[in-house]
Amino acid sequence: MAKTIRSALVFTGRVINDTVSFVVFSLLDLLDLFLCLAYRVADFFIEAEWKACYCSPSKEAITNSGKILVSEHGESKIVCLSSAKLRLEEISDTLYRRPSLLTEVSKLTVNELKRLKLDGLTNANNSNNNINVINSSHHEKNVIKKGSSVRSTFMVNSTIVEMLQGKIGRQQSHIPIPRWSDCDCKFCTCWTSSSKETLFVKAEVPRDSAREDVLFIHGFISSSAFWTETVFPNLSSAAKTTYRLFAIDLLGFGRSPKPTDSLYTLREHLDMIERSVLEPHKVKSIHIVAHSLGCILALALAVKHPGSVKSLTLLAPPYFPVPKGEQATQYVMRRVAPRRVWPPIAFGASLACWYEHISRTICLVICKNHRLVEFLVKLISRNRLRTFLLEGFFCHTHNAAWHTLHNIICGTAAKLDAYLTVVRDRLSCDVHIFHGEDDELIPVECSHNVKAKIPRARVKIIEKKDHITIVVGRQKTFARELEEIWRNSSTRT
Repeated sequence: MAKTIRSALVFTGRVINDTVSFVVFSLLDLLDLFLCLAYRVADFFIEAEWKACYCSPSKEAITNSGKILVSEHGESKIVCLSSAKLRLEEISDTLYRRPSLLTEVSKLTVNELKRLKLDGLTNANNSNNNINVINSSHHEKNVIKKGSSVRSTFMVNSTIVEMLQGKIGRQQSHIPIPRWSDCDCKFCTCWTSSSKETLFVKAEVPRDSAREDVLFIHGFISSSAFWTETVFPNLSSAAKTTYRLFAIDLLGFGRSPKPTDSLYTLREHLDMIERSVLEPHKVKSIHIVAHSLGCILALALAVKHPGSVKSLTLLAPPYFPVPKGEQATQYVMRRVAPRRVWPPIAFGASLACWYEHISRTICLVICKNHRLVEFLVKLISRNRLRTFLLEGFFCHTHNAAWHTLHNIICGTAAKLDAYLTVVRDRLSCDVHIFHGEDDELIPVECSHNVKAKIPRARVKIIEKKDHITIVVGRQKTFARELEEIWRNSSTRT
């Protein structure tokens, strides 16, 4: 009886959540359209220029800038001709293909009506229709083939084209002017005072020569403070004399550069890590500790430098195996941002992922005024709340967060299988995975999925911990766990 009542309550709650979510996100679709027009007008009057956004429809074009976006079957690449060298940079199609909820419901309704209509036809009619469909498909293929033989066309998004043209046009200026909706305080723009275009790196290097190095990579809308305020102070003196510790602010976050013309691709993020840590410090042997989105960068870095990685420690890795027949980028976007009002963290992820202009408004209100918000938080909490997490949450630009979310989380969806396979087959490093039992943003199943791909990986589920408290609040224990991982990896090799 109690089980039946509980099942009924769960079902009722799911129905209510779905219904409220449909209404709320339908209204948000309309609000985002309104904000699109509002920002176009504001950008024109404040910056004297119409700024394109990803609401612009895709169109056929080839730029004269030497860079074009090639998009086919959901896989997109930028072809960049620079210094007579051809480069490919991946761009997620989720940047410009995010159908509204009403559009999706209408499409599903039409498809269902068509299915019901076809089911009611006679076998003879079905046979005729099948012949017509086959002939139509054959004709379509011939048309495509004929068109492709005449000229080369590429599906592009006009916003990406404009960003690339602007980027090349400003190559001589390495200090872009912040947009009016971005914070221009000294903390957020401190990178402009440096002549070097490198990431902000918080390093703890012992005086004596250290045997190995450790790289800490934070997650989405976070910063190096996630590590330096938690793990670093709790490492033993022996660890601090044995390892060189490097915690970075990723490109676009914290005190690192936040170029307005960057697309924040996987290549850009990796290049900056190499340029800021691996190359200047001549890193040869490294342990990598990464959280959330940082796990994707850690895997890509390990695949690129397989002989250097001693151990991989992944916290809440966002790995969603894509079912056959599904479009990888779109599937992962829906898993990470399900457009549900509950739980709250899923609602926040959906706002950040689906709505370009609503998320920009949030950045305008919170990030641009982060000093006031931090003051109010300290005042309300009577300075009892540690605010180091706010540094990463506030100190970024909308351009950085928007592109990093789509190009890293969604854009690498089709690559993670290959990365994990390489780690399994070609790397001999230890792989340790930690996940909070109560993580509502990245479900625990993601870590089990990694385990299924890399059988030697060790998974530890932390009870009563979520996406953040997997470290914050248990930093002393986690520091001991890390030291044991590094020590065992060094002994084994």
